[in-house]
Amino acid sequence: MIFSFPLLSAEEAAALVEHGQTVGFSGFTPAGAPKAIPMAIAERAIAEHQAGREFQIGVLTGASTGTSLDGALAKADAISFRTPYQSDPALRARINAGQTRFFDMHLSLMPQATRYGFLGPVHWAVVEASDLTAGGGIVLTSSVGCAPTFCNKAEKIIVELNHRHPPTLLGMHDIYEPADPPHRREIPIYAASDRIGSPVIKVDPARIAGVVETAADDETHGFADATPITEKIGENVAEFLAAEIAAGRVPKSFLPIQSGVGDIANAVLGALGKHPDIPAFEMYTEVLQDSVIRLMKNERVKFASSCSLTVSHATLRSVYDNLEWFRKRILLRPQEISNNPEVIRRLGIISINTAIEVDIFGNVNSTHVMGRQMMNGIGGSGDFTRNAYLSVFTCPSTAKGGKISTIVPLVSHMDHSEHSVQIVATEYGIADLRGRSPYERATMIIQNCAHPDFRDELNGYLEMVEGGHTPQTLTAAFKLHEQYLRTGDMRGVDWRQFVG
Repeated sequence: MIFSFPLLSAEEAAALVEHGQTVGFSGFTPAGAPKAIPMAIAERAIAEHQAGREFQIGVLTGASTGTSLDGALAKADAISFRTPYQSDPALRARINAGQTRFFDMHLSLMPQATRYGFLGPVHWAVVEASDLTAGGGIVLTSSVGCAPTFCNKAEKIIVELNHRHPPTLLGMHDIYEPADPPHRREIPIYAASDRIGSPVIKVDPARIAGVVETAADDETHGFADATPITEKIGENVAEFLAAEIAAGRVPKSFLPIQSGVGDIANAVLGALGKHPDIPAFEMYTEVLQDSVIRLMKNERVKFASSCSLTVSHATLRSVYDNLEWFRKRILLRPQEISNNPEVIRRLGIISINTAIEVDIFGNVNSTHVMGRQMMNGIGGSGDFTRNAYLSVFTCPSTAKGGKISTIVPLVSHMDHSEHSVQIVATEYGIADLRGRSPYERATMIIQNCAHPDFRDELNGYLEMVEGGHTPQTLTAAFKLHEQYLRTGDMRGVDWRQFVG
């Protein structure tokens, strides 16, 4: 590192940001998100509010961030609008209370929406780095996200240089931005391991307003150990994919895997890694979790292209301690590339994501509880689902101690339609929806995926409807949801009142 940029305190950096401006922060999940500067901005907002002055900023990120960014700014009432994805409890509460304006976006679209000007001007880019060169080369840390686009579009840049991440990370990132229409060309990725860009973000040094030095861990954490339910879901998915190989519908060499975030995703990857009929595979995904690093060490994952390393502190340290070994096996890309529909379809990705609820026709809700309360956002699930070789959605068959069926007559909010969803998996089995009519889908999902406690209710709904290509009735489609909101339990709906 050659220093030729002003060294600032976090408070001095925060003082540069004005009320009403828009800030693009690096990070994709808490991995690679700035920490000191957003916390200082939050403290400044509190002081301004106490003095009777307005202070809020627009917040752009790659995806969710950590408590020092989304959490601190939300608690300080410092966010005027937020996009494209979030997972912080304090921010979520403000969004659902109508106090913070939030708009959900497919993550692959976030960089180009920023470049196209759809989100307005970007006044500041605040980017976490592991190293910085005198020529304006920014070496990122544990994620890429939208950082390249924010740096290129922002009027000024502040770098948070985090010494928890070694400068030897140079070479782990592949920074590439496609040209905008009408000059866009194909993205030349033909295998998960292809490198097509630069190891650094290149910017004009004159646009870097200053550097804040820190030494803070990513605010990531590990996921819970597998439960009997998540293990069974994982086994069901692994058995299904092994059968697809045996039937010749998936190549014997297998295909790259995309996996969402969470306990079920970890369990599914673990099951894929253990299955004797599934060969060692590659990943082309947006998030790498601890399970992927374990599979790499066991030579069950050969290569992983991702947007972030969302792993526990111990796992990240093990990667950094063996950086030369992992540098040949992991590549971090901008989300516009990791989630790009063109590349996903070319490589033949098998996508595996988690649903909040699935209806009996295969429509998926992945964002809203009871149709109203935002959880996190659609994330990258749509990017992959709509372009996958095989699209799989997983969920446990029930929630809230068995009082909620995740299989319902009609989803209370639709993020992925039946036209994009091919496979549904719960702990009870798999529903392969390919080539099925709506009625066939419904009977298969009820029989194979629904919890036994809810099969009578779901079959009763299906039997009640007369006529139509899709056996659906709007007068009763949400009665399970209404029953839960009224009594706290979906069970016990009497369909007789709707017959005749």
